[in-house]
Amino acid sequence: MNTLGLLGGTSWHSTVEYYAAINQSINDYYGNNTNPPLLVYTLNQAEIHRFQKIDKWDSIAGMLTDGALSLRKGGAEAVMFCANTPHKVFDIVQSQLDFPIIHIGDATAKAILKKEVKSVGFLGTIYTMEGDFITKRIADNGINVLVPEEKEVLIELQRIIEEELTYGVVKPASKTYVLNVIKGLVDRGAEGVVLGCTEFPLMIFDEDLEIPIFDTTEIHSMAAVDFILGN
Repeated sequence: MNTLGLLGGTSWHSTVEYYAAINQSINDYYGNNTNPPLLVYTLNQAEIHRFQKIDKWDSIAGMLTDGALSLRKGGAEAVMFCANTPHKVFDIVQSQLDFPIIHIGDATAKAILKKEVKSVGFLGTIYTMEGDFITKRIADNGINVLVPEEKEVLIELQRIIEEELTYGVVKPASKTYVLNVIKGLVDRGAEGVVLGCTEFPLMIFDEDLEIPIFDTTEIHSMAAVDFILGN
């Protein structure tokens, strides 16, 4: 098996989901308790949030690069950012490394194409919804990507992620709000929804919707499994 490094902590709650999904899938593949060669580097989310608010993405890139190089020293043959938002600095970090970063957007696009869905709604942090560093990677595969248009909606989704979900808190009123945002995207033509923040799968489940959910935590984890198994 290939050794993979996980850059986690953004948040640690979703990193746990990555770790569990990858290990369980490898167990299932071998039919026993075989575990994959995984290394985990936990980033300081409070520091990352501080840098985001003052628009210091170069500092975030530095944190990710340092973490990736530490994982490389430990034997990692590839790494992944265990969240969507850090991919804003994907190109900067990748340029500093001589080994690959497995991109969450590419894995998500493959999953959408496999379901033959042509148009998806995308929910994430305000950075992923206002920027195109994830949505363009998906759209470049011929998929129409819709994001909420109202600034106040973007701000409220960010608040739910930052003040609730990153602490593992799921409030019924916030879940209702997110489901209503998804309904608005469906009304605009979305045939599926991308949970483009790795915290949203802590709140939104398949049984909550009648359209396909593309859980980026799960999708990225399965891309990790493919790498580990050499597929």
